[in-house]
Amino acid sequence: MSEWRYWLNEQRGTLTGLAIFLVMFSVYVANHPAGFTANVVHTAANKGVLLAFVAMAQALVVITAGIDLSVGMILVLTNCLASWIVVGGAVPTALGVAAVLATGTLCGAINGALVIYGRLQPIVATIATGAVYFGLGLLLRPFPGGSVNEDLADALTGRLFGVIPSSLVALAAVVLLIWLPFRRSVAGRAAFAAGSSEPAAFMSGVPIRRGKFAAYLLGGLLAGMGGLFLTFFTYTGEAAYASGSAYTLWSIAAVVLGGVSLYGGRGSAVGAIFGAFAARTTGDMLFAFDVDPLWQPLLQGIVLMIAVSIGSLALLRVRNRLDWFQ
Repeated sequence: MSEWRYWLNEQRGTLTGLAIFLVMFSVYVANHPAGFTANVVHTAANKGVLLAFVAMAQALVVITAGIDLSVGMILVLTNCLASWIVVGGAVPTALGVAAVLATGTLCGAINGALVIYGRLQPIVATIATGAVYFGLGLLLRPFPGGSVNEDLADALTGRLFGVIPSSLVALAAVVLLIWLPFRRSVAGRAAFAAGSSEPAAFMSGVPIRRGKFAAYLLGGLLAGMGGLFLTFFTYTGEAAYASGSAYTLWSIAAVVLGGVSLYGGRGSAVGAIFGAFAARTTGDMLFAFDVDPLWQPLLQGIVLMIAVSIGSLALLRVRNRLDWFQ
C-alpha cells in the first residue's frame, strides 16, 4: 500500500468528522438570519471550543480502550476553582491559571492511578471520582458566583484582527503543544498499542502503564482547560451537576463523531475536535430553523444518531482491526 493510501485510511475517521461538521455548519449558516459573518463564526467557535477540550480529554482515554465519565465533573471543579483564584494582577492570575491546570492534571492522575494501579474498571473508577470532583466543586461554589481576570478572559474569548476567534487559536496551540508531541512520543504509541491489544503490547515490551497513565493525566489537564475557558466565557463559577453530566455525555458523542473507535487503538484528538464542533452545531441548526424547544432534544438526538451511524459505517466491514489499514 502506498504511503498516501495508508495515511488516508489512518485518518479516515478524522476526515469523516471534518466532513460531518462542514455539512452541518454549512446548513446552519445558510439558514441563519445573519448568514456567514464574523459574529456568527465567533459565537459558534466559543461554544464549540468548550466541548472540544472535553472531547479531546475523552479521546485520549478512549484510545486506550477506556472511558472517562469524570471529564465533565473535572470541568465543573476547575470552573469553580478558577472563579476563586484566577483574579487580580498579572502574577496572581498566572499563579491561579497554573493552579487550575494543576488541579485538572491531578484529577486525571488520580483516575489513571485507580485504573492502572488499582486495577479498577475505568467506568467504575471515573463514576466514583466524578462524584468526588463534583462534591469538591460544590464545596467551592454552593451558589453561582465569583469572578475572573477580565483582561485575560477578553483576550482569550475575543477576536484577533477583528476576524479570527481567539479561542480557536488557543485550541490550535493546545493541539500543537500537547496532542502532537503525545501522539509521536513513546507514551503515545504505547497508549495506542494498549488500546489495540493490551496483551500483544505487553508481550512486545511496550510501556503500557506509562502510556495509559499519560493519557489519563493529559485528559485531566485538557478537561481543566475546558473548565478554565468556561470561567473566561461566563465570568463566574457554578457547580451545576446537569452541566457536568451533559459535557461528559456529549464528549462521548463527539469522540464517536470524530472517528475515535470506542474499542480503542484508533483515532485522533483532532477528529474529536471536529466531532465536538459537529455536535454543538446540531443545537445551533435547530435554533436557525426555529424549532419548538420541546422538540429540540428529540430532533437533536436523531440528528446525532444519524451522524454517528454515518461515521461508524466503516466498522461494519471490519472483522479484524488490521483491516482498518488495508
